[in-house]
Amino acid sequence: MMHDYFKTPSSIRNKIAMNARAQRKARKLSVKRLAEMSGVSYGSIKRFEASGEIALTSLLKIAIVLDCADAFEQLFADAGPQSIQEIIDGKL
Repeated sequence: MMHDYFKTPSSIRNKIAMNARAQRKARKLSVKRLAEMSGVSYGSIKRFEASGEIALTSLLKIAIVLDCADAFEQLFADAGPQSIQEIIDGKL
């Protein structure tokens, strides 16, 4: 497993693309069908799956079709206290 300090924007981007492709295939969707359903061009989806490069709006459209959009809503959300000590110290 890759530790956080070894992650790069490129490695994260490629992992997201790999996960999206796996989700598409698990749902038995072709790239063409995903393009039709999401409104993202066929070429953009092919490029995304090959390189991880995609516009955020297009990525969100794909995530909605693949029923994975909830994770984006939690991105950068307040994690809350990380320990009992933070609660005791009033760091809510």
